[in-house]
Amino acid sequence: MYAIVEIAGQQFKVEEGKKIFVHRLETEKDAILEFDKVLLVEDNDNILIGEPAIENFIIEGKILDHVRGDKVIVFKKKRKKGYRVKNGHRQNYSQIEIIGIGEKGTIVRKETPKKEKVKKVVAPVPAEEPATEIKTKEKKSVTKKQAVKKIAAAPKTKKTAEKKEAEKKPAAKKTSKKKE
Repeated sequence: MYAIVEIAGQQFKVEEGKKIFVHRLETEKDAILEFDKVLLVEDNDNILIGEPAIENFIIEGKILDHVRGDKVIVFKKKRKKGYRVKNGHRQNYSQIEIIGIGEKGTIVRKETPKKEKVKKVVAPVPAEEPATEIKTKEKKSVTKKQAVKKIAAAPKTKKTAEKKEAEKKPAAKKTSKKKE
């Protein structure tokens, strides 16, 4: 048995136990809804077509969750003008499970099995008795390493002094050629 129903302005083919995503409905989670815009019903090769909807026929659904869809990139461009706009959009959806299809008052709901919470049994842990002995903390002795003094500092200064003397030599004079 299946039916075609209009939910939030869109048409969906639904069956009992089927889960569908529709545009976000403003109801809380785990709420049971009735959709009365049933357009077509097929039951054992008997087809009922509404004009535009079948009267006294409803579909019941339970809202499982409110989710968001995948991101859709919207890119606008006008060539040779330097106009580029990039936007993203995520649509809000409600996930609905169809729990019943039928006439008003005669719907037998197909209940979804609820998961029972399993309680974990934890064996009681015996409390430990506090130790009567007091542990003393041993301090580690810290030894500082002394920096090694540089003894060869004097020869370095002599080398730099020699270099300075070499730098102070007068530059050779250039003779300019006169044009005649």
